[in-house]
Amino acid sequence: MTTRAARVGFCAWILALTAVYYAFPASHLCTWALIGYSSAAMVLLGVRLHRPEHRLPWYLIAAALATFTTGDTWYNLILVLGREPRFPGLADLFYLLVYPLLTGGFLLFVRYRNRGSNRAALLDALVPTVGLGLLSWVYWIAPFTRSHDLSLLEKLVSIGYPLGDVLALAVTLRMLTSPGRRPRALTAIGVAILGLLVSDIFYGQSQLNSDWTLGGPVDFGWIVFYAVMGFMALMPSMRELSAERPPQVSTDMGTRRIVWMAAAALIAPVVLYIEWMNGREIEEARQGVVDAPVIAAAAALMFLLVLARVNGLAGAQRQARARERALRQAGTLLFSAATEQDAARAVRDAVATLVPAGQPYRLSLTAHAGDVPHIPGLRLITADELPAGVPSHGFGHFLYATMPLPGTGRLGAGLLGGDGALLRELLPSFEAYLAQIEVVMQRIGLTGEVNRRESEAYFRTLIQNAADVILIVGDDDLIRYASPSAATVLGHHDLEGTALSALIAVSHHDAMREILGSLRSGQGELDAPDLAVLRADGSLVQVECTGRDLRDDPTVRGVVLTVRDVTERRRLEQDLSHLAFHDGLTGLANRVLFRNRLDEEFAAAAESGLELGVLFVDLDDFKEVNDTLGHAVGDELLVAVGQRIDEVVGTAGTAARMGGDEFAVLVADDAEQVAARLVEALAVPVELGDGLGGTHIVSGAASVGVATNADADSPTELLRHADLALYQAKGGDKGTWQRYRPELHTEMVKRLETRAALHEAIEDDQLRVMYQPIVDLHSGEIVAVESLVRWQHPTRGLLGPYHFIEVAEESGVIVEIGGWVLREALAQLAAWRAADPATTLRYVSVNVSARQFRTPGFVDQVRRAIADAGARPEWLLLEITESLLLRDADQVAADLRTLRALGVRIAIDDFGTGYSSLSYLRQMPVDVLKVDKSFIDDILGSEQQRALVDAIVTLARNLDLTVVAEGIEDAGQRAALAGMGCPYGQGYLFSKPVWPGEIPALAHAMVPSPARA
Repeated sequence: MTTRAARVGFCAWILALTAVYYAFPASHLCTWALIGYSSAAMVLLGVRLHRPEHRLPWYLIAAALATFTTGDTWYNLILVLGREPRFPGLADLFYLLVYPLLTGGFLLFVRYRNRGSNRAALLDALVPTVGLGLLSWVYWIAPFTRSHDLSLLEKLVSIGYPLGDVLALAVTLRMLTSPGRRPRALTAIGVAILGLLVSDIFYGQSQLNSDWTLGGPVDFGWIVFYAVMGFMALMPSMRELSAERPPQVSTDMGTRRIVWMAAAALIAPVVLYIEWMNGREIEEARQGVVDAPVIAAAAALMFLLVLARVNGLAGAQRQARARERALRQAGTLLFSAATEQDAARAVRDAVATLVPAGQPYRLSLTAHAGDVPHIPGLRLITADELPAGVPSHGFGHFLYATMPLPGTGRLGAGLLGGDGALLRELLPSFEAYLAQIEVVMQRIGLTGEVNRRESEAYFRTLIQNAADVILIVGDDDLIRYASPSAATVLGHHDLEGTALSALIAVSHHDAMREILGSLRSGQGELDAPDLAVLRADGSLVQVECTGRDLRDDPTVRGVVLTVRDVTERRRLEQDLSHLAFHDGLTGLANRVLFRNRLDEEFAAAAESGLELGVLFVDLDDFKEVNDTLGHAVGDELLVAVGQRIDEVVGTAGTAARMGGDEFAVLVADDAEQVAARLVEALAVPVELGDGLGGTHIVSGAASVGVATNADADSPTELLRHADLALYQAKGGDKGTWQRYRPELHTEMVKRLETRAALHEAIEDDQLRVMYQPIVDLHSGEIVAVESLVRWQHPTRGLLGPYHFIEVAEESGVIVEIGGWVLREALAQLAAWRAADPATTLRYVSVNVSARQFRTPGFVDQVRRAIADAGARPEWLLLEITESLLLRDADQVAADLRTLRALGVRIAIDDFGTGYSSLSYLRQMPVDVLKVDKSFIDDILGSEQQRALVDAIVTLARNLDLTVVAEGIEDAGQRAALAGMGCPYGQGYLFSKPVWPGEIPALAHAMVPSPARA
């Protein structure tokens, strides 16, 4: 009988009995007895089928199930006979016997699975046990102790049930907190105990309220207990519960365990609060909470337990740091070793340092491991696994490793005996140290090899130690000589007299005959194709074969073949070939492979008349991800996007990463449908880790440009069309796709013409500066002007910034334009002040783009511009945008502080519309906030907008910042802003941008008269 069949049969049996139990109340006596006794029988059957290493705990569990069922059967029998069961009675005796039997079995599981003490696991189990025990006392045990209707014996028996449940729970938690892998059978025990606890709790409350009835829903928890315990014994993993394991000590605490312990530690204050709220009047009459001493004691105990756990974690951390330092010191000493003896002394010193003082251990090192096979790595073994003839010296556990030593066929071994838990704890440290030992041994071996080559004849050393296999083949195709390296490369120690064909794979026999025939025909040296050679162990290796015919040489008299194992080299070449045509980050095709396939598919489509589509995909907000979350998260986003694109495209097309955040897709048909699916797939946010334990939800939305061969005469034109379509998609609403249209080419040409004409505009002095006044809202006088660049185009007339600033930003011309405006504005202000020393103009405001500000030497440019214009630094106000602060914030802040130290003031333009808004005001050296026009437009019609502007003005005043409101167009807006305390403003209400010659007249016209003053 298989265990699977037993489990299926038992489940069906329990389900049938449960259905009969609830459907036919008259059958309670028989069905309940069958459920319980069959569960006990399944435990015994599981022991027989699986034959666990220790059977006693299983027999105790079976006895507990049988005792529990016997109590229930006796209780049900009294009810069937029409009598009322006595309390306490014989049934209660059976019930109470269940707990010591069940607890005894569980304790044996703990003992077998966790040899030695595990203080951390014990503390992790005690904290929730104390918390749940407190709950049992307050809501289950204490009511029995205070009941006036129960005798002393009845109280003791009633209290025995919750105490038994808490005991069973404590041992179950101890098993669950044990380190190592958790068997499925252990999880089943937790489910069974949970069912038992739930039913016992409801049963106890029913007893207190005298409303207990047989056959109710409370019985289902006991049915779960019976069924899961029986099913668990039939699971193959039940053997692991009673199997002895090496001692394991773990001080780590996962997130779930921390949450669990924190929740348990909060039980006491929560219970205290609930008790106070539920019985406030009663407790006040009693002058306090009745269970306060118990709650306080439980809280104190849990605090001490948690404190002890934290102390253990701190101690483990200190110990880990100490071992790390010891490992570094040991590594330093090891790498200074010049001989094997020096290395052995270093190893002994390292072990003595890493093993805690007072811990017994025994280290054995040997340079002659005998016939023991070499298994790479460090292993934790028991005394039974020791190599034959190696004594244990009374230790039960060992760390064992073998290592090739310098010299042919030499194998060394190291054996460290000690406490099992300690060895398991030190295993990672010794694994790292073993890797260092291997490096040192290789260095010692190489040093010895160099010394040997200097003392021996060069030719003999070369032949005997060459990595290549040298074979001499006679006319009968038999091997007459094989160099010693044949044993290493081919696994054959003696090849003399062996037919060459016996080494070569059958599929390459013809190639071998061609090689030998060519050599014997007098073709001299020959570079032959690779051959597949059969090793002694049956594996195939790829070899490169060269040869010479030396049959006329009396010292050779045969064909000399030099065989070199090129298996790894060919594999590396294949990998390099793959990397040459694939992106190293995403694994998709790269630009080269994409272009090759496009050329092939385009030619094939031209012949067949089929449609061929190219899609360009560009992430919309990738720069923001890199700037804010770092390049590591950006790389993860690219990988995730690449996977989604590959899933959408599938095998029907080619997906490639062209560079940066740009991808391309080649499809045979339905290009627009693929584009729509790509946009939809990439619109779903991606959850990425930052490598530091945190996660971020990042947008992978992208814009897609689509083009087909229907509008293109060549692959290059098709790519250009897709690029134009992508440009159109990104210029509109992001996260969309656009198909190429012929007019897109016209728009792009126009944009390129604008870019080229901008360079000519600077050289031909076509740029102009207009000025818009900045007015004191209370007095009406002009206190400053803002410089605004215009382009006097030769054919299109006077152009505003909307027509060319974006192109200037893309091309970088904005840096030259910004420098010219800065110099022009300062010179103009200096001229105004020289012409009229009494002018009210205090400063000129100049806009600075983020690209211009980040140009190396920008601060020096400002300093030179001020000096060349004969101006003073306080006459200049530089306007920057919030986007400047998103990247390189430290460098930006340093440059801003330098400018302020010079006397130049700084303003945040279009405040409130960027990413940072208020977060940088305290950190960055800023003097002025310019409130964006979008805030001012609705200030009269929207209370929310009015309140928002008022809040900005108040915030600026509290931070000692000056506010300038932009876009004031009517007197009502001016009055509202003045009422809020906003000092300055600009807009068409006062003046539109005007030419320099108009500013002096405006300044005089708006100076208030004495009557107004």
